[in-house]
Amino acid sequence: MKDRRILVIAGPTAVGKTEYAIEAAKAFDGEIVSCDSMQLYQYMDIGSAKPTEAEQQEAVHHLIDFLDPREPFSVARYQQLARAAIDDILARGRLPIISGGTGLYLNSILYDMDFAGAGEDSDLRNQLRKTADTEGPEALHEMLRELDPEAAERIHPNNVKKVIRAIERLKAGEGEVRPFNGGIRVNERYNPLLVCLTRDREELYDRINRRVDALIEAGLVDEVRSLMTMGLTADDISMKGIGYKEIIDYLNGETTFENAVEIIKKNTRHYAKRQLTWFRRYDTINLFDLSAYLNEEDAKRGLMTWLKEKL
Repeated sequence: MKDRRILVIAGPTAVGKTEYAIEAAKAFDGEIVSCDSMQLYQYMDIGSAKPTEAEQQEAVHHLIDFLDPREPFSVARYQQLARAAIDDILARGRLPIISGGTGLYLNSILYDMDFAGAGEDSDLRNQLRKTADTEGPEALHEMLRELDPEAAERIHPNNVKKVIRAIERLKAGEGEVRPFNGGIRVNERYNPLLVCLTRDREELYDRINRRVDALIEAGLVDEVRSLMTMGLTADDISMKGIGYKEIIDYLNGETTFENAVEIIKKNTRHYAKRQLTWFRRYDTINLFDLSAYLNEEDAKRGLMTWLKEKL
């Protein structure tokens, strides 16, 4: 196995990352480091589609189910924990397998991103103000749209102060952003092999819809209700994940149950599309189309055979 080699199994939600990461862990003496911004929280097992107890027994998992959802957390903290876990796995002669779909978390592993003082970056703020002055508020708003389309929908282009603050927060790792363009150095301490699992869009969207139905059947509403009794609200970062915020609206009487479920499905499909856009922008990504195989067993064999040649 190549020196400091790590395996990244990325991809959109519901594509099957957990299943394939476990298969790789068993085949290549690996341990899984979660790269999911929701699975790290305790008490949030259903909506986050966290690996089950049985799945966790099949392979060692790191960075899941350890953080109280009432506690603050940032990508800077994730970077510290993830790199520590990876270094520990490598030191024991095993293969770190990074599995998940949170793009910014993956960036924090693959790139030398320095988050120190990012929330108070006066140079960035001055640069953004200059953009608004010279190119107009619409140009600044378009920058926000590139980083976070949903935030851009919520914030009016003329609210320059709020747009600037949103961009600052995203750059500080407090939200979702797409891969950075230039000015970022590759983290040379690791030798990554990047794999993005994909499926035919119709198949992926069907899997998403069926997964949402399964989460509801498993008790998502009761899980959210229990979290709310702990004092959590839609204002908490942990409750902004898809599936949680929509059910909160339902429990608060702001929408019907049926509408909440449909919105979860729609938002999840849109999120999957954004994830694929993100991962495809990595220069060294290897796209692996699971729909090209007759069944899941054939797909697993195909991926493991390919990985054996590359690792």
